[in-house]
Amino acid sequence: MKDLFFLNKYFYKYRWRLLLGIVFVILQNYFKILQPQMVRHALDLVVENIRLYKLYAGFSLQTELFSTLASTLLFFGSAVLVLALIMGVFMYFMRQTIIVMSRLIEYDLRSEIFKHYEKLDLAFYKRNNTGDLMARITEDVAKVRMYVGPAIMYGINLTFLFIIVISAMLSVNAELTFYCLLPLPFLSVSIYFVNNLIFKRSTEIQEQLSTMNSASQEVYSGIRVVKSYVMEPLMGRFFAEQSDKYKRNSMKLVTIEALFSPLMLLLVGMSTIITIYIGGLQVIRGNITAGNIAEFVIYISMITWPVAAIGWVASIIQRAAASQRRINEFLKTSSKIVNAREEEYKIKGAIEFDEVTFDYPDTGIRALDKVSFQLKSGEKMAIIGKTGSGKTTIADLLVRMYDVSKGKILIDGTEVKKHNLSLLRQKIGYVPQDVFLFSDTVLNNLSFGTSSKDLVTAQQYAKYAAVHDEILSLKDGYETMVGERGVTLSGGQKQRIAIARAFIKKPDIIILDDCLSAVDTNTEKTILEYLDNALAKKTAIVITHRIYSLLEFDKIIVLEDGCVLEKGTHEELIALKGHYFRLFEQQKAEDSQIRA
Repeated sequence: MKDLFFLNKYFYKYRWRLLLGIVFVILQNYFKILQPQMVRHALDLVVENIRLYKLYAGFSLQTELFSTLASTLLFFGSAVLVLALIMGVFMYFMRQTIIVMSRLIEYDLRSEIFKHYEKLDLAFYKRNNTGDLMARITEDVAKVRMYVGPAIMYGINLTFLFIIVISAMLSVNAELTFYCLLPLPFLSVSIYFVNNLIFKRSTEIQEQLSTMNSASQEVYSGIRVVKSYVMEPLMGRFFAEQSDKYKRNSMKLVTIEALFSPLMLLLVGMSTIITIYIGGLQVIRGNITAGNIAEFVIYISMITWPVAAIGWVASIIQRAAASQRRINEFLKTSSKIVNAREEEYKIKGAIEFDEVTFDYPDTGIRALDKVSFQLKSGEKMAIIGKTGSGKTTIADLLVRMYDVSKGKILIDGTEVKKHNLSLLRQKIGYVPQDVFLFSDTVLNNLSFGTSSKDLVTAQQYAKYAAVHDEILSLKDGYETMVGERGVTLSGGQKQRIAIARAFIKKPDIIILDDCLSAVDTNTEKTILEYLDNALAKKTAIVITHRIYSLLEFDKIIVLEDGCVLEKGTHEELIALKGHYFRLFEQQKAEDSQIRA
């Protein structure tokens, strides 16, 4: 239960609902226990009056006695119905307090997990797959909800009902009470073991269902590759095998579940038979009345389900504890990227890397090794290098997705760790290499980094990014849904929307990570002409494989294997006749061939 102690703060938060629920449980059980007593009185009255009825045979009093008996039975019958109605009202309020409380706790727990997910650093998301993150916030929370709702409700109900019923039974006859309750512990233990088997089979089914869902998702997402390689039959056979495994597991579960009802009926039937047999002997001895037997049979039926629910509740608690343990693992995970301050201030944009070394935390791969450069506010710098040279790592470190292993990164003379993290990221416009668009409208994707969704502003920046006309050609223009991860748009369109999204929030620092790789030459020229004006007063870092002659850079660095290979202006690097010079000459030759 120690893993479930985490939920105590929610029980305290909704303590009044829980306390009211307990009160309603007690009241419901109080009126519930009166019903068997009414039946007992009615049955005893019938038995006694039948004797009197026979004694008055042939007398006029017999008719009056019959009328009186009928009226009395009608009264008892009405009383039982009224008690059932009152009990139903309190049961409704019991569920409205405890079950509603469980839904509120479910909402709060999901919100807490989601907010915690948002705070965690990028390294956490590289260590854990998306499916596991989703499972903990959906399936695991749902299992915990079963504990804070139904398990708590039935547990409280069982406790009070058991106390009240056993007290009532003992007040009538202790020996009969003992024999009546004899099969019930076996019922509870049996159901507990059956539930454990059900839980085991259910877990296997859930795991297999996850496998099937993952396989289906991969096929749907990669349908072009599947069709291109004519692999439909193979993938179909694979899915059929997984479906067959799912069917076999489901059939095993159905077989186990089939034991539940017969087992319950058997043990309840045994309790009823014992009650009637032992009760009959007690009636013969004159210790109890016939009405007491009927009373005890109703008591047995009352506590049968709650006692059977002990195993069910224990199984729910077991599952909830396992799920809460998984949730706690993530909630106890703290982000290494911590915000140092909250106040607002202006960022000018001066950047300095001082002997920066960075090793990726999980793999230990060294991405940067003693990288140093300075960039004054308003200056432009290009970072050039082949794939894997560490270019994107510089961008990630600037927006503080990671912290450096050694050295320092300073912005406006202050170490990046000491900046207001939210303010820093708000003031940096970052267009990553892997563009991500949300499954939303084009307008909402363009305005994602701003507080307002102004269509005129969005259109203006879309024109700057040379994507306005293409957006208008879409079915609903700026209100067009772009689909999951922007799947309905081309790579070039997604890149240009990402560029517009970065500039629309008017940042002080711009980072463009190979953001023109999927656009044609004419579109590239249009965007570069805009960037030349838009970046005039902003600090800018352009990460690229190409050399953009239309953009003037104050500094250019060439990276190779995480180290600065060359550094200088365009003219200085050309004069150096090194790697940059060879790349420039190679690009000139390729451009000449294209024009030819």
